Amino acid sequence: MTIRVLLADDQALLRSAFRVLVDSEPDMEVVGEASDGAEAVRLTKAERADVVLMDIRMPGTDGLAATRMISADPSLAHVRVVILTTFEVDDYVVQSLRAGASGFLGKGSEPDELLSAIRVAAGGEALLSPAATKGLIARFLAQGVGDDEHDPVRTERLDALTVREREVLVQVAGGHSNDEIAERLEVSPLTVKTHVNRAMAKLGARDRAQLVVIAYESGLVRPRVE
Repeated sequence: MTIRVLLADDQALLRSAFRVLVDSEPDMEVVGEASDGAEAVRLTKAERADVVLMDIRMPGTDGLAATRMISADPSLAHVRVVILTTFEVDDYVVQSLRAGASGFLGKGSEPDELLSAIRVAAGGEALLSPAATKGLIARFLAQGVGDDEHDPVRTERLDALTVREREVLVQVAGGHSNDEIAERLEVSPLTVKTHVNRAMAKLGARDRAQLVVIAYESGLVRPRVE
């Protein structure tokens, strides 16, 4: 199965470089290029993209707004957005995750990292390293979210989770992989995967990245102050 990739960046030279790289892989192809967010949304629909490599800062409709539009469209529920950013420690990154992005990648990443990111996103996983989850994500999600400011809808949805699903969600929010969670909870990785999938279904999460956001915004997990 070929992964259909859309490139959204206002720098034509960068798009060209990404196109050459992506098209060189037998399991993926570039199906379109966009220079602004509005065009990215339009092409995502028209070209049936699976993964969108989205720059945040673009003229007109920026990448953040475009990500929200894609995530809010039921017909694009299968689409995964990977945010490309020059600054990995960036408030926009977390805003993008809240908007529905599956993760982020620095523009200075190695070619293999970019290709791996596309495959990971297409597979429904989140591009959040343990360090990013524990540090960057937690720190920014904590800003402006007090004890009385958590999302009441998401907090109420947590009631639908079993005790074990809550335990797994806490571990996911801590940036742990399925194998690590399995070892911590003394269960099989397959069992962990099942719990993660059920939690995603019950909470309406697109992928693991959204589970992390929900865990913090609902108040289930509270960021540690370093």
